[in-house]
Amino acid sequence: MTTVDLRGATCPTNFVKAKLALETVDTGAVVEFLLDDGEPVKNVPRSLKGEGHKLLGLKEADGCYVLTVEKGEE
Repeated sequence: MTTVDLRGATCPTNFVKAKLALETVDTGAVVEFLLDDGEPVKNVPRSLKGEGHKLLGLKEADGCYVLTVEKGEE
């Protein structure tokens, strides 16, 4: 599984980086994103879902959030 660290990236840069990361994997692949609390943890999951990706989980771990996403159809 691919893990992309988006901690420290501000909105909308973190969404753009997440979107670019998903472009590098095949449909159905699972990617983990590390997100900061606040705006990122609210906006990135919603935006990725809006792009057609499947949200598999969001959990807090080690002071950040881990968002697990399955890449949807392009």
